[in-house]
Amino acid sequence: MITGIVVALPEELRTLTKSRVQQGECISVADNILLTLSGAGAKNAIFAAQNLIDKGADRLISWGCAGALAPHLKAGDLLIPDTILAKNNTQFATRQAWSKQIIDLLKPGIQCHTGRLFESGSIINLAQDKVALHQQTAALAVDMESGAVARTALKADIPFVVIRSIADLAGQNLPQAIAHAMTDKGVISLPKLMLYLCSHPTELPGLIKLGLNFNAASKTLKTVASHLPEIAQVQ
Repeated sequence: MITGIVVALPEELRTLTKSRVQQGECISVADNILLTLSGAGAKNAIFAAQNLIDKGADRLISWGCAGALAPHLKAGDLLIPDTILAKNNTQFATRQAWSKQIIDLLKPGIQCHTGRLFESGSIINLAQDKVALHQQTAALAVDMESGAVARTALKADIPFVVIRSIADLAGQNLPQAIAHAMTDKGVISLPKLMLYLCSHPTELPGLIKLGLNFNAASKTLKTVASHLPEIAQVQ
């Protein structure tokens, strides 16, 4: 078995490896583990997941951060969903046996939330929109890549799971600077971010808060990553 891991952003990638990875590049971090940096969004995730499969991966993990929709989730909470609700209301079930083995492996050190993850085609900035989505879908959290990984895995008839840690809260408005600085390739442009902040300095406190939340999410993901050899071995 070869496990392929799709990671959207360089900051999330650093929870798995210290190696520098170019977008679209696949690297081996163990004999049976490949990972790739996709960039944000479904299109990038599909390309990345298929690239991993072409290089021998026979199961996939969607790895990184997610935005909370449920108000009880805190920064750094771990979500291993059982279902992905796609944009067209299609539902994809993750590989339940694998997910359960991961959850059991992480106990008692890490509490895992299970449930539904919503696929979004764009960054959801406003807290009121997150609240509405939670009410409409009963999803616990949202990301932009896991649905694409699910579709690619199902097309190839291979198992997949999702490992995501919460980086922004349901009641938290995301700074507009994030969406403004996102490039067409699905990565954050630091020059664009800094330029936007120069003209919108009131966004800085929100970015600092988001940074603190991301640090909490990264800490959780690094703890999970320490169990990656066992995660890749479970059936």
